[in-house]
Amino acid sequence: MRWIHAVIVSSSITLAACALNQPPPSEELRAKALPNVKTPVQWASQGGAAAASADNWLASFNDPALDALVREAIEYNSDLRMAAARVETAAGYVKLAGATLYPQVNLLARGGGKMSGDSSGLQGAGVTATWELDLWGRVRSSQQGAQLNYDAAALDAMYARQSIAAQTAKAYFLATEAQLQLAIAKDTVLSSERMVGFARDRLRVGKGDEYDVATGLANLDTYHDVVAQLELARSQALRALETLIGRYPAGAADVPTRFAATPPPVPGGLPSELLERRPDVVAAERRVASAFYGIEEAKAARLPRISLTASLTSVSSDLFVLTERNNPVVSFGASLLAPIFLGGQLQAQVDIRTGEQAQAIADYGRVATRAFGEVENALSAGFALDDRTTILGRVIADNERALELSQVRYRVGSGDLRAVNQQQLALYSARSAQIHVEAERRVQRVNLYLALGGSFEAIHARTAETTPQ
Repeated sequence: MRWIHAVIVSSSITLAACALNQPPPSEELRAKALPNVKTPVQWASQGGAAAASADNWLASFNDPALDALVREAIEYNSDLRMAAARVETAAGYVKLAGATLYPQVNLLARGGGKMSGDSSGLQGAGVTATWELDLWGRVRSSQQGAQLNYDAAALDAMYARQSIAAQTAKAYFLATEAQLQLAIAKDTVLSSERMVGFARDRLRVGKGDEYDVATGLANLDTYHDVVAQLELARSQALRALETLIGRYPAGAADVPTRFAATPPPVPGGLPSELLERRPDVVAAERRVASAFYGIEEAKAARLPRISLTASLTSVSSDLFVLTERNNPVVSFGASLLAPIFLGGQLQAQVDIRTGEQAQAIADYGRVATRAFGEVENALSAGFALDDRTTILGRVIADNERALELSQVRYRVGSGDLRAVNQQQLALYSARSAQIHVEAERRVQRVNLYLALGGSFEAIHARTAETTPQ
């Protein structure tokens, strides 16, 4: 079999000499995909420090209950199981695309009496081997494209994990907000009940009137309706959280009765680094490169295919005498298949793959532009919410003092209950707005982490899970 070894060596040298073309570099891709985007030196919105963006953002909330829910979501969320299955499928396509780089060996055996298994009268066995010499890179381009699609699927799965972790955290904060909103609404109901009782006492002793009692009861019923709405909102928020983590949506998940401290400011890194850091953007770039190799494969399909063949056979017959009686028989040769006229099919394949690459470039531009917008939106929203937190603190303090004074005036008879009700509503609105802002601050912080491409895991854990085996 020395000749086989010689063919393999010579063919390997030939293939090594025919190196594949490389896809356009990242700079050229960005120029095509983002022709109207001029990446700034730093973020336009306030709040984005230039320090490198950090991973393991989940730990910054210092909330063990939230950590446990995210781990549960990562393990049981159905969308993540689908993403993992897509990665496995892509890995299979990589193996399939690269299979023809190796010799294809088959065994054929005949038997079953004088007529043999197929009534031909021939009996025996043979081993045949065929190896296509990938001189023009058609098979290697197909394999490289499949490998890049696998890389993109793995990056999509990574981003899906980050997205599910972020969605779980946001659902957790929103469920906590719903619980806190319900609590202040119930407190307001108790306060309204006390004022109605006081109005009835005044009516009984002759210092009040039916109007105060009626307005007090109307105000109390309004807050009862608010409590009923917030009960529904709380149960729906809990069901949304349970659905994310793969539980039955019974609305029974435990959430805290207060918010944990807001994490410190987030280093936003540089805008120029974002496209190299976010998994979904990198995945889109891999798909552009995969489409490039699709074009290369289609172009190589227009060129001749050269294959080497070899066989080892041993055949006998009880029905007739074979011309060649020497067994076994060894043979080898080569075949050439060159397309001459196929009605434009091969050029059409090139045109199709070229169009697919144009789509991939456009999709890369869409994903990259969205990434920039998400960072800027999260930064600006976080900065504005910080300002609102300070303002609402003052609004609540002012309304608490005003409500206290209006209640005193009503008790001494220098004011009516309507003023008390109005001031109570103003205080409730301010407290409700403060809770919403506190929840939204944490939601926007998670949005910022996700937009910057930060992982909820430690760097060493993420590297270990995403390194190809």
